[in-house]
Amino acid sequence: MNIGDVAARAGLPAKTIRYYEEINLVTPGRGANGYRRFSETDLHKLIFLRRARSLGFAIEDCRELLALHDDRRRASADVKAIAENHLARIEEKLAELESMRATLRGLVKECAGDERPDCPILAGLANAAATA
Repeated sequence: MNIGDVAARAGLPAKTIRYYEEINLVTPGRGANGYRRFSETDLHKLIFLRRARSLGFAIEDCRELLALHDDRRRASADVKAIAENHLARIEEKLAELESMRATLRGLVKECAGDERPDCPILAGLANAAATA
């Protein structure tokens, strides 16, 4: 398959596939003309990467997961540890987002949103900047 074919089948832009090749996540063969030739194995790796990235796994996590996927002697505990670490990072981000939402919700609620120049949102942002 050429890059256009594999991009369509994997659901990834060609630019992303070239990047994955550049960082050695996939290594397609080359035809006599020098063009990339992707195998079914490459396609499966790209689909795997698309799914892992859609779940927010970092590139290095993807690299480790691919290596574990290819290693039939792997311990599922190794895979689980990567997933658990990623889940913990997601949980931390969710807590941060919840805090941000509560703060912003309070500031928006305090603001009259009328023609007056005083604005609790700007005052709240200025006070937060002064204490940072």
